[in-house]
Amino acid sequence: MKKRRKGYYSISVVAKMFSVHQQTIRLYEKEGLISPKRTEGNTRLFSEEDVDKLEEIIYLTHKLGVNLAGVEVVLSLQKKIDKLQGEINKLFKQTQKQISDEGEGFKETVKRQAKKLMEIKETAKREHALDIKSKTKDDSSKQSDPVDVEIVDDWEIDYEDKE
Repeated sequence: MKKRRKGYYSISVVAKMFSVHQQTIRLYEKEGLISPKRTEGNTRLFSEEDVDKLEEIIYLTHKLGVNLAGVEVVLSLQKKIDKLQGEINKLFKQTQKQISDEGEGFKETVKRQAKKLMEIKETAKREHALDIKSKTKDDSSKQSDPVDVEIVDDWEIDYEDKE
């Protein structure tokens, strides 16, 4: 097969590309398997897509031995598969976006929760430090507060008479 260039091809060029008779290509068009564009002079012009489709048809008929009815079924199924694949790809992208969005949401939630936990931890540290300071102050105040104790050397007891 010859290397193709971009653009439109005449039926004679396409027939040479695939080593088939022009009448074979006309038959494929008549069967509705391909539909090349036409010039004002009614000359067939084959696009890249037409050539690709023709290549598939020739492969199916000449290499695999599929009849034209079978080729029509195969091409129809391929079209449906392509459509379904497009829908699957669309759903896959939507799902990926949803997962990504949810992941971002989860990340934000985790960040907020982590921040709250750090605040709680810092608050607990401060309260614990205040408790320790308070207990230390209470303990030291008990020990350092002077108690009024009078030490008396002599013990005198004074009795009064009640008469």
